[in-house]
Amino acid sequence: MVSLEKSWLSAYLPYSEEERRRIGEFLKVRVPSYGSLCLHCKGGRMLCGKSCCPLIVKAEKLLGQLRSIDSEKIQGSTPPSVFVGRIGYPKVYVGPLIPPFHGDTAFLDTPETWIGRGLEDIVNFRSTLVRGKFPVSADQPLRGGSLFEKLQEMALAARPVDAEALFAQKPQGAIVLSDEVQPFGPSAPLRAFWLSNVHADRVVEKCYYDDDLKAGEAVLQLYRDGVPVSKIQRCFSLGMFGDKGRRRVVPTRWSITAVDEAISLSLLREVRRYPPVGEYRVYAFKNLDNIFTAIFLPEAWSFEWIEAWFPGTVWNPQGREPELMGDYEGFRGRTTYADVGGCYYAARLAAAEALSRERRQAKVLILREIRNGYLLPVGVWNVRESVRQALKTQPHKFASFLEALDFAMRNLSVPLKAWLPRSVILRQALFQRKLADFSPQG
Repeated sequence: MVSLEKSWLSAYLPYSEEERRRIGEFLKVRVPSYGSLCLHCKGGRMLCGKSCCPLIVKAEKLLGQLRSIDSEKIQGSTPPSVFVGRIGYPKVYVGPLIPPFHGDTAFLDTPETWIGRGLEDIVNFRSTLVRGKFPVSADQPLRGGSLFEKLQEMALAARPVDAEALFAQKPQGAIVLSDEVQPFGPSAPLRAFWLSNVHADRVVEKCYYDDDLKAGEAVLQLYRDGVPVSKIQRCFSLGMFGDKGRRRVVPTRWSITAVDEAISLSLLREVRRYPPVGEYRVYAFKNLDNIFTAIFLPEAWSFEWIEAWFPGTVWNPQGREPELMGDYEGFRGRTTYADVGGCYYAARLAAAEALSRERRQAKVLILREIRNGYLLPVGVWNVRESVRQALKTQPHKFASFLEALDFAMRNLSVPLKAWLPRSVILRQALFQRKLADFSPQG
């Protein structure tokens, strides 16, 4: 790890020598041992194909915290927000996320409200939150001590909580020379923290104190009671549900997918009993230079999610053509984890919600194009909330699949011939004959 003062980034950020010295203490740049395209580019040649350097975007947002974080103490209103790491599992680092100011900070960690926000806004939200961290054994959360108990108390809060944190050292920001790492605020080991004005969410609190309620049942009960998915995920990650003796801390990344999967599976048990939609539909939505196109077919439930990463984006930095990846499930669902990861379950949740509201089922194909304006990944929430928003719009309706497909392709840049080899649903709809085709009427 090198300081910003000694890195190429310093040439692009206008600071005096004294300011650079202080910045060098605050912000570190991690260079992968295997080298990086970024090292050859140095933020000026745009070798990744993006319109501006995502690392400089990260640096500018982190450096915005320099003046407000100049000691081992911080005071502010946490949204409330927590983070559970996954490195070293089952011994992981957990801790609160606290901004260096007071007020209504809920928007800093409520992705359900982020649709329509620009990329810089979202990076700024994440960079504003200062992370304290301390170790906990994931399989023994009851032994987490007073710090962990306060963390759970904070997660129960119905609104932002005033907090004060004491760190072992001044928090530092870090920039990893890789587009695969989401933006994060400064962090430091946590020695102590204090809370005030904690008003618990009574619905969540009831599940927390119910030792006989299974964790999965708690997730579904809170969802039915209207608790935001992001808050359920936060509490789930801190091992706050289930039998006291069997509660476990779950890394944030895993908890997000676990909650998305649990809710969608529950909804789909009902959806599979409903009649199919009455026509072919196409929904379209754009967010953060991501294009989401969903096609509903009037058939029994099945689901497919396919992503197309354009050249110069995170997962296709040096490609010449879009790279496609995706997963599929039939009427009975999946038995293995989707290769494409958490985005699959986030999109499936949004589709299951839409069909549940309508009391219908459908064969659902969702195609996502990730274009060059998507400078850096911002999280699975982008898929969940974008697909939710798409499926709340008025769909375009068609009498045949070919008409629906033709309309859908007009909203996308990747041609049909590229989607077709990757898609089970497309091949079924275009080439597989149905029993009805052999009937006298057919």
